[in-house]
Amino acid sequence: MNTIYEWGFVTHGAGREPEPWPEHGPEPGSEAEAGTDPGSGEGVNPSTASGAEPRGHCPTHRAFTGPRRPTGTPTTTSTPARKRPAAHRAHAAHPAHDTYEPQRAARAALTRILEPGDETAGRWLRQMGPVALWHALSQDDAPPPVGASPTKIAGLRLRAARARPAADLAAVTALGGRFLCPGDDEWPGQLDDLGDARPIGLWVRGRANLRIWALRSVAVVGARACTDYGAHLATTLGAGLADRGWTIVSGAAYGIDGAAHRGALAADGPTIAVLASGVDHSYPRGHTELIDRIAEQGLVVAELPPGDHPTRSRFVQRNRVIAALTRGTVVVEAELRSGSLVTARRALALGRYTMGMPGPVTSGLSAGVHQLLRGEATVVTDADEVIELVGSIGDLAPERRGPTLARDLLDPVARRVLEALPARGGADPDHLARESGTPRDLTRGKLFELQALGFVQRCGARWELVRRVNSTGGSRRGGT
Repeated sequence: MNTIYEWGFVTHGAGREPEPWPEHGPEPGSEAEAGTDPGSGEGVNPSTASGAEPRGHCPTHRAFTGPRRPTGTPTTTSTPARKRPAAHRAHAAHPAHDTYEPQRAARAALTRILEPGDETAGRWLRQMGPVALWHALSQDDAPPPVGASPTKIAGLRLRAARARPAADLAAVTALGGRFLCPGDDEWPGQLDDLGDARPIGLWVRGRANLRIWALRSVAVVGARACTDYGAHLATTLGAGLADRGWTIVSGAAYGIDGAAHRGALAADGPTIAVLASGVDHSYPRGHTELIDRIAEQGLVVAELPPGDHPTRSRFVQRNRVIAALTRGTVVVEAELRSGSLVTARRALALGRYTMGMPGPVTSGLSAGVHQLLRGEATVVTDADEVIELVGSIGDLAPERRGPTLARDLLDPVARRVLEALPARGGADPDHLARESGTPRDLTRGKLFELQALGFVQRCGARWELVRRVNSTGGSRRGGT
């Protein structure tokens, strides 16, 4: 049976010596452990066990002060403090990257044990806190969470045996990434709307601040096997929104997702890819280059730890993060059975805006969008209309109207005289005065105005419409 240090999560088998303290963590007996480091704390406050995590003062931001061993755990002689490399000292200055914060390490371990979106496990996490839950799932002799079935606990403990939070945190750091926990300054607060289905934490690649980028973000989702029409709409929409300072959020899949990301990247704008795998596991493989480019210019986000692979259920659960993270979701091409509709309806349930871009009524790839538009979503056709819905007061789309014709600029009397003229042949002024209900003198004056504007011409004592010949460019009609 494995044993576990109460806070350090350094495990060893029965009869084995404890593993050496990792080189990149504070060593037992060092100044950092003793609390003389200005960034270290007094240990873990018992009040944090309930899981309360106020923003900007996350309990996971306390530096780890060394393992407290359970009674009976063998002790080892402390080794002299070693000076950390300069690179690690800079890394440790960022609290979010401290590998050995107890609650951060516990949450990192839980991402490898629990499936995303598991509301039962989310309730355990809320009631017990991450450290106690991790202990309950990783120790065979620990009492299980209240209400947990023996079958589920047995399966989770099998998974817990493979959890190596320190290695996962080191892996994401090597990628230039980080692991975010609820309560961190960078944590997007809108994810809390998911309740017990809220992510345990988020693994992130990219330099931008996730919370800031998510404040002005729109999800663009749709069919993988999209048409050229759908790809064009998604690319144009992604570029238009990014050009206006909005972040494009999607799943980096083939089809609409990839087109939306590429549109944002082409506009040199912000974009976030939410993966159903680890941030180091590009899926689909054909989008490896695209995902790497998003990590350089934008952000790549995942609930699963490095190295984990996607499954069908994880794709569905990934969609809830996309829906919760953004102000609204736009669906561009979706069949009647589509994961994109799941995202849109989840967004609707969360109180977000749900939008759809219509397509041909004969296209099966637009059938799901059209069904969504029959009461659940709003029609949008471009970035301006999306921003009018999700943006601030005053972000109005330009008014749409057809072309203005020269006839539209005529005053009402001139328009009546013009409409009194027959389509073929001509008429004298007296006839036009009677037909238009206008005095003869005023009718004559308006006829001369219409002549000056090129609407009518005078043929002796009669007036007739000017014939405008439209060129057909030499094409033939009605035959070959």
